[in-house]
Amino acid sequence: MVPPAGQSPAMTAPVDSSVLGATLMDGGCRFGLWAPRATGVELALVNTDRSQMNVDMAKAPDGVWIVFVPGITAGQLYGYRVHGRWDPDHGMRFNPAKLLVDPYARAITAGVDYSGPILDHTDRSNYAADTRDSARSVPLSVVVENSEPPEPISRRRPIDECVIYETHVKGYTRLHPSVPEHLRGTYAGLAYPAVIEHLRKVGVNTIELLPIQQFVSEPFVIGKGLKNYWGYNTLGFFAPHAAYCSVGTLGDQVREFKEMVTAFHRAGIEVILDVVYNHSGEGGHEGPTLSFRGIDHSGYYRLTNDLRNDYDVTGCGNSVNTANPGVLQMVLDSLRYWVSEMGVDGFRYDLATTLIRDATHSVDQNHPFKQALVDDPVLSQVKHIAEPWDLGPYGYQVGSWGEDWSEWNDHYRDYMRDFWRGAVGGVQELAARLSGSADLFVRPGSSVNFIDAHDGFTLRDLVTYDMKHNRDNGEGNHDGSNDNRSWNCGWEGETDDPGINALRHRQVRNFLATLMTSTGVPMIAAGDEIGRTQQGNNNAYCQDSPISWVDWEEADEWSDVTELTAALTRLRAAHPTLRPPVYLHHNEIVTADGERTGRADLTWLSGYGGQMVTDEWHDSSRTVLGKYTSDRDEAVLVWYNRGAEPVEVTLPQAHWSRTWTVAAHTGEPGELPEGPLDAEATMTLPQRCVVIMEGDLSPAPADPDVVEAGSEEAESHLTSAELGPDWAQISPVTAE
Repeated sequence: MVPPAGQSPAMTAPVDSSVLGATLMDGGCRFGLWAPRATGVELALVNTDRSQMNVDMAKAPDGVWIVFVPGITAGQLYGYRVHGRWDPDHGMRFNPAKLLVDPYARAITAGVDYSGPILDHTDRSNYAADTRDSARSVPLSVVVENSEPPEPISRRRPIDECVIYETHVKGYTRLHPSVPEHLRGTYAGLAYPAVIEHLRKVGVNTIELLPIQQFVSEPFVIGKGLKNYWGYNTLGFFAPHAAYCSVGTLGDQVREFKEMVTAFHRAGIEVILDVVYNHSGEGGHEGPTLSFRGIDHSGYYRLTNDLRNDYDVTGCGNSVNTANPGVLQMVLDSLRYWVSEMGVDGFRYDLATTLIRDATHSVDQNHPFKQALVDDPVLSQVKHIAEPWDLGPYGYQVGSWGEDWSEWNDHYRDYMRDFWRGAVGGVQELAARLSGSADLFVRPGSSVNFIDAHDGFTLRDLVTYDMKHNRDNGEGNHDGSNDNRSWNCGWEGETDDPGINALRHRQVRNFLATLMTSTGVPMIAAGDEIGRTQQGNNNAYCQDSPISWVDWEEADEWSDVTELTAALTRLRAAHPTLRPPVYLHHNEIVTADGERTGRADLTWLSGYGGQMVTDEWHDSSRTVLGKYTSDRDEAVLVWYNRGAEPVEVTLPQAHWSRTWTVAAHTGEPGELPEGPLDAEATMTLPQRCVVIMEGDLSPAPADPDVVEAGSEEAESHLTSAELGPDWAQISPVTAE
């Protein structure tokens, strides 16, 4: 095997990762660091006053430096000083003056003094070493005691059963009135009974946490008097972020995180972590040297051909080099640790494409990273969700990850925003997105459907602002996307106008109802169900402030949305046809006795009493579509009307369902009938509305004049010429 450029053969050797990090043993602690190109490594044992005792480590053949120190106990602070050549032209920036965090540290304490000597180079040159000691300006690793993992969840559900709720540990409870003040913004606060009660009420069964691995802020953010709030700037892949602990940072964060996971598991809620392995918080080589760069610059990071600069496909200054087997092993060890020891149930990978680039920086969908997740007995049992792009060449990889993965579906996000603001013609693509985006993915569970996420407008802001309002970010409102596909409903910003506010509530309800009735995996951004706003800021990554925190005081004003969300998740859980594990193909339903029913598993309805036909698919003025799904036991009919006017629709014939009852809708009270409606009855579908109807498949009273479902006459409903020869049952977006 030929090592990647700048890499010595020793760096590709297998590593015994069980000896890495700090491991408490009888009588002391063993420390291990993988640094194959170093000429020497010192373990720095740090006291609370930052005084140090340095211990030389011994190098093993696999490039791991090891030492056992007697008398060490949990809570001991430490770091590493790594010796070697200072030779930026060959990707080596070893500088023992810089105290480094252990990549395998299970806890990290203290922060970065950005005014201190944290750069490995001088102020005058990026390529001349700075010999000033950084020890008093950098975070420290912590020895952590061994403890039992959290209680496992009773059942890890299939991905198609999940309702994912993306949230921020701090921001979700920082203003929560029912959480004790000293717990707000912490792991303990997120696990507080009142919080879990709300999540269960609205039907959340999977919580996805924005980055909780130890992270730092970027120098340019600190320079503006702000800090990194989202956490996409990782320093320690094994350490829970210390600032989210309510009681301490010397290992207490590990215990409190585990207790949080146990609380969620007892409530039947799975925990997914949003993880950032694509880059680290050191930024480019001109940034601070805190860990990886000082251990081995060209080993941990992708470099340009001249080996002097970082090859950046993340937009964050550096790209972690998973083409290096030792680095890949660290990432896999980290993932395995979070599952086995910290109890999590899956991962969402930020800028996942970076993780599958090979030694030439090319994208490789057969990358060893992907294969390792399939083969690993631990990691193969949890969920893997890709943000399927990065900023490098061919980085956009939506639909390419295969059946073992789920992926964020930005096609769904963009189209649904356009549909409900009236910026599309017809309903062809609507059908494709509602039925799981089979034109993109190999199975429905591959598509993580979302309208909004942490990055961009909240759902409330999506219907309140046409333009971004990011002045508080200190970048002259130039940051953040300009392509928001939002509609302010006639007024920019908040208003007291009751008509505009009613329309905004209605549009939010439409988004949530569409999301919950779409095939695939729904993801809700935290607080959307109670009207969370960021005041028009669509890039609040640096806003650790009320701009980002969930304001629970406004929850009562959005109770209509909260109640509808709960109703929608109940309906989704109760009706398997709304969340099929495989794509539906307009196949006829056959009873257990082999009798034909005349019903199909998926049918698109025009609203005129029959199925969609070719001309209707190509009608750019069409605003209405009915989605009928059924199996042997149930039938569900969902109507979508994005038009500004009500529309009369005719319900299907009796063999599709004897009667229909409105189970939920996004209109106002009284706009839809409450009692059952007979087959073939007409119904007024309100403007800008989603209506979900439950069918009744119980046997009809005996009547010799009624044709039985499954007879030749009833069967004709599936073979009628009105379908047209080029009918596309699953992806009408592709019909021509």
